[in-house]
Amino acid sequence: MTHTSNILANKLGKWRRQLPYLPRSLALLWQAARSWTIVWIVLLVIQGSLPAAIIYLTKLIVDGVVAALRSTGTTSPKPVLILVALLAVTTLILEVVRSLTVYVRTAQAELLQDHISSLIHEKSVSADLAFYDLADYYDHLHRARSEATYRPVALIENLGALLQNSLTLVALGTLLIPLGLWLSLILVLSTLPAFFVVLRYSLIEREWRQSITAEERRSWYYDWLMTSAEAAAELRLFDLGKHFQSSYQTIRRKLRTERLTITRRQSVAELFASITALIITALALAWMVYRALNGRATLGELTLIAAAFSQGQRLMRTLLENTGQLYTNSLFLGHLYEFLQLRSDMNEVDPADAEVPQSDCLSVSFKDVHFKYPLAESYALESFTLEIKAGKIVALVGPNGAGKSTLVKLLCRYYDPQSGSIEVDGIDLKSIPTASLRKLVTVLFQQPFHYNTTVRENIQYGDHEGRQSLGEIADAAKAAGAEEIVAELPDHYETILGKSFIGGTELSVGEWQRIALARAFVRKAPIIVLDEPTSSLDPWSEADWQKRFRKLASNRTAIVITHRFTTAMHADLIHVMDRGKVVESGTHQQLLDRGGPYADSWSKQMLTAEAIGSSL
Repeated sequence: MTHTSNILANKLGKWRRQLPYLPRSLALLWQAARSWTIVWIVLLVIQGSLPAAIIYLTKLIVDGVVAALRSTGTTSPKPVLILVALLAVTTLILEVVRSLTVYVRTAQAELLQDHISSLIHEKSVSADLAFYDLADYYDHLHRARSEATYRPVALIENLGALLQNSLTLVALGTLLIPLGLWLSLILVLSTLPAFFVVLRYSLIEREWRQSITAEERRSWYYDWLMTSAEAAAELRLFDLGKHFQSSYQTIRRKLRTERLTITRRQSVAELFASITALIITALALAWMVYRALNGRATLGELTLIAAAFSQGQRLMRTLLENTGQLYTNSLFLGHLYEFLQLRSDMNEVDPADAEVPQSDCLSVSFKDVHFKYPLAESYALESFTLEIKAGKIVALVGPNGAGKSTLVKLLCRYYDPQSGSIEVDGIDLKSIPTASLRKLVTVLFQQPFHYNTTVRENIQYGDHEGRQSLGEIADAAKAAGAEEIVAELPDHYETILGKSFIGGTELSVGEWQRIALARAFVRKAPIIVLDEPTSSLDPWSEADWQKRFRKLASNRTAIVITHRFTTAMHADLIHVMDRGKVVESGTHQQLLDRGGPYADSWSKQMLTAEAIGSSL
């Protein structure tokens, strides 16, 4: 007995801890659709009150008919006919109100869904990049995003049904009180078993949903692999389709089995609760029939009691179900708020202490920087120091994993180092507002994103607040060597790129890189960072690009990260990196004369190029 009490107390405690989400649900609805919510409440009050009015009118009609039949024919049927007309009008009003409620609820749901999606998007685009290194972040995001399309609708329906059924139940209780308070007490007593079933399985459902997040995300991942264009070629070449189908079905089979087990147990529990309620209801109705047969109740009162008790019993069960569903759906808001309450580890500078470099040509300094990625065991940069002078073109070369791309992420302040400092024009990045800092830098990333929009928009995204003219966009395309690509497209700058939408044109890897390069160039930032800008270019295109870039980078600080020494050799200064440190620096010729790692790698690249040339 003590064990059972502890379990019940534990579940009630969990229920109580979740109750604060209910007022937050109402507040969220109020924020999203205030005017519609007022109309919705008025309609629910009307809809909740009319069923009791219909039952009471039915009672009056039955008593009126009985009185007319018992009379000697002197009683006029007119009062009964008026009651019948009122009943018809009331029923019609109820149907009209129901139709209006559906429309209003749909409008609310759409607004609430958009509001919640807006909150999720706002958090997603502003969250630290470090969050994307953590599986827990994806679990939070998955729980918030996967339910955003249907939970708001269910939440509104639950809230509406709870209010409407509560009002109807109160109205029915008011009708029953003159006939005996004990009827209302029995009505409540008969619903207690259903209450505990709803409570128990709402908690079980929530805990189960929480536990399967990672598996559910994996099933989504397998589904994406089998249906996306990105993986289509490899899936066919390596015949991986059946493997991923099997992996997907294994997870879905497990989740389906667990879901059916919970549902089966819940169904059995609900059946026993319903049988208990029916027995109690049958005993109460039998007693009232006995009273009617003994002339202690009118036929109209018996009709009222039967209808009120039957509908009240149904309403009580529905009310409890609404409460359980409302609890379950409000847990979605718990997941939502968990996601929205994720806090950044990077503190934003106080506006009063903020500094923004004012020069058009900026220097960049890394001073004794130690940095490692979240959950990483080793440092990507350790005791790293580097000075990049204003207005110079600097190349960073070195093997994969040397830390070159990490410098870009730190310069853009996607992460903060564990120690040391990074400065722009002598000002620590932490003293510059993040939005202002990022406007000082333009970047071509190693794997630039392919936006499935027009060419013009693809380039304009580099500085979308600048409202560049088509001429400025064309200049950026020319600087990136993309003008010939655009000229061959069917609608030129208005051509939709990618295959996600009808009429889109797909580009080659090198062509996409040129468009991304134009996107980087369109922003007139004093610092240019290019990560592998020539990796997809042939030697002729590379030489042409070098000439364009020199002109573009004039009076700006440029950092070029590359594996191609034929690109690096044109820089003012080359820094060779290895294992998170700079191992040598100098011009191309100085490094060759020194005979160190750069000279060794240059020789190997040249020998490889000669071998390829000979084979052709």
